[in-house]
Amino acid sequence: MPWPESFVRDYKTKGYWTDEVLGGLPMWLPGAEDREAVVTPGRTMTYGQLDRAADRLAAGLRALGIGAGDRVVVHLPNDVEMVVLCYALFRSGALPVFALPAHRSSEITHLVDTSQAVAYVCADQVLDCDYRLIAKEVLASTDGSLEHVLVAGDPGPYTALSDVDADPVDLPAPDAQDVALFLLSGGTSGPPKLIPRTHADYACQLRMTSRLCAFEADTRYLCALPLGHNFPLACPGVLGVLRLGGTAVLASEPTPESCFPLIESARVTVTSLVPSLVPLWLEAAEWAQDDLTSLKLLQVGGARLGPAAASQVPGRLGCTLQQVYGMAEGLLNFTRLDDPDSVVFHTQGCPLASADEVRVVREDGREAQPGEEGELYTRGPYTVRGYYQAAERNRSQFTEDGYFRTGDVVRRTATGYFEVVGRSNDVINRGGEKVPTQEVEEHLRADPGIAAVALIGLPDEDLGELSCACVVPKDPQQPPTLREVRAGLNDRGIASYKLPDRLVILPALPLTPVGKIDKRALKNQVHS
Repeated sequence: MPWPESFVRDYKTKGYWTDEVLGGLPMWLPGAEDREAVVTPGRTMTYGQLDRAADRLAAGLRALGIGAGDRVVVHLPNDVEMVVLCYALFRSGALPVFALPAHRSSEITHLVDTSQAVAYVCADQVLDCDYRLIAKEVLASTDGSLEHVLVAGDPGPYTALSDVDADPVDLPAPDAQDVALFLLSGGTSGPPKLIPRTHADYACQLRMTSRLCAFEADTRYLCALPLGHNFPLACPGVLGVLRLGGTAVLASEPTPESCFPLIESARVTVTSLVPSLVPLWLEAAEWAQDDLTSLKLLQVGGARLGPAAASQVPGRLGCTLQQVYGMAEGLLNFTRLDDPDSVVFHTQGCPLASADEVRVVREDGREAQPGEEGELYTRGPYTVRGYYQAAERNRSQFTEDGYFRTGDVVRRTATGYFEVVGRSNDVINRGGEKVPTQEVEEHLRADPGIAAVALIGLPDEDLGELSCACVVPKDPQQPPTLREVRAGLNDRGIASYKLPDRLVILPALPLTPVGKIDKRALKNQVHS
């Protein structure tokens, strides 16, 4: 879904879009060859090593027949291989489809089929999950496009990613307006949709976020959240810090136990969290012995951070707080580094660019005034005009004049900052992970013990919302337990964050006058 030509000309004329493409590294910096590019608890990779590794992997992918325009589902943890693969794919013109670590066979099969991916790249095993078994299930379930399974680590019956290696070759550079990568939607209904981001719009995002967040060549960014998310990847994130010659420090998980020692040893200056993790970090900072004084900026996004937790960040962690509110489809809002505490603690920021066009639309279709609630609509130089292979969804979620209906209910202050109120769409925001109720309900209806079901979100102090499955059992004398319901969903191969936190057994579900499940009444019933 391309931007109209008049918008393309305008974005180019105003400098939002340039000829910059992803995949480049600042090798022109003095001493770039030996500068630290990527740091993990066990490995360090310099810019020279990253540059050569990306070139060799790009050539190796080309030797396998994976080239420009081919889609590759990337399902890797935060590690060096993930970064090298990103740059190799950008350089080869192949398009990464970023899966998330929690995804399992159901989601991966959907991503492969929707994108018609020719390759699936995964880890061998992380914690208790053997990703090679996921690959086996996906190969048995997909429609035949998948030709390669590449494994970081022990490949088992597949190809080792380390063996995909060849002498560098000249590769044609992509056009800046070509699609560079696919991110995933929050999945307001059904499985996640693919978000095509171009080189031009993503490079625009990287340039603007890096300036706003004061990233420089001496910035050391800790990526603690899964790298496949837009937030830690490019807001400005790992791609932003590597574009400037800084250092990307990768943590395997965002816990204080994993991250605090890395902050001390790698002298981390910036990191990003979702709100549910902030109380854990604040509490741990009270007793931890690690030196956190290098940390200058904490970005918090993915959901609304309450004022109580926000106000504790500067004192407990000794750094500036920046609230970030955005979406993988595009629009990003930030509190500014020099904003007063009253703004930083109580709002989720204002738009990144002056070219970000936003509307707040009330339920009656009228424009909301400052302080009134409404759904946020947006378009701009880094906000997509449509999902990939989703014509029906595009008709309902994008207006005829190109505005994206975000589904977020917000209030806009008199100064243009947003306060996020909730969602208009049927989705649960569980600690920044979006749980699509329709998808989970479809899986639950396959349970032989369930006659009817509705998934609702319940308020939670730590996660923002918990998911609650309201179930009418087929046999009221033997209703399913939460453990049984979760086990059944797990067997169906869905991500763990989509499993219900609570189970409520009911004799019937309340209905609207037209016979639909009345979730508003259901929430009131469960609360009472």
